[in-house]
Amino acid sequence: MIDQKANWSDLLNEAVREPGLILKAYSAFHGYSLGNQVAAMVQCARRGIQPGPINTYQGWLSLNRQVKKGERALWLCMPLARKIENDQGEDEHVVASFAWKPRWFVISQTIGEEFHLPPIPTWEMSLALANLNIKEVEFTHLDGNALGYAYKREVAISPLAPLPWKTLFHELAHIELGHTAELSFIDSEHAPRNLREVEAEAVSLLLCESLKLPGSEYCRGYIQSWLHSDVIQEKSAQKIFGAADRILRSGREE
Repeated sequence: MIDQKANWSDLLNEAVREPGLILKAYSAFHGYSLGNQVAAMVQCARRGIQPGPINTYQGWLSLNRQVKKGERALWLCMPLARKIENDQGEDEHVVASFAWKPRWFVISQTIGEEFHLPPIPTWEMSLALANLNIKEVEFTHLDGNALGYAYKREVAISPLAPLPWKTLFHELAHIELGHTAELSFIDSEHAPRNLREVEAEAVSLLLCESLKLPGSEYCRGYIQSWLHSDVIQEKSAQKIFGAADRILRSGREE
C-alpha cells in the first residue's frame, strides 16, 4: 500500500513491469504529475477503486460532492515550503521539500452533483521545444545505425528512424536529465548499455505511453533487458519522473 514511506523507484518499476499502467494513469489523472498519476492508479488497483477524477475533501465539497463515510484517502506527494530564519529571527529564505499526504479521494468515493473530468490537453512538439529552449536541427550523422543524437540543447532525429517519437523523447530526455551538459549523445540500434541510456529510455516510455504514441513496448523491453533482476534506483527514478513531467507540461497549452 502507498503510504508515507512510498518512493519513486517502486512506482517506476511497477510502471515498467505492467504495460498499459501509464496510459490508464494519464487518462484518469492527467492534471497531476506523472509520479502522482502512477501512485493514484496503483492505489486504486490495490483497493478496488474505479479510477477517475480526484480531489481533496474540501475540493469535492466546493463541487457539491461529499466523500462517503468510511472512505480512506489516497496518498499523493505534495510540495511543502518552510521559511528559514536568520540569526536575528527574521525570514531569510524559503526551502521547498516534498512529502506524501493522504488527502485525495476518487470521484467514486463521493456522492453529489454530476462532474466530468476536463478533456486531456493536446501535446505539441513545437510548443514543447520552444518552452524547453531546445532546437531541432538537421540530422547529419553519417553512421547508418544512428537514429538520433543530442548535443547541448539541440536534437536531431534520423529521417529513417523507425519510431521517430520514441527517438525524439529519448533525445529530449538526455537534455532534460542533464546528460548533455558535458557530453553529446549519439543513439543507434546498438546504443551503449549504461545508466544514462536507461534513464532516457524510461522517460521515453513514460511519454510514449502517456500520449499513446508507438514505441513504449520497445522502451519497456530495453529497460527490462538492462535491469535483469535489478531495479531503477530512487535517485534515478526521481530524475526520470521530473524530466518526463517537464517535457509533457512544456508541450501543453494549459
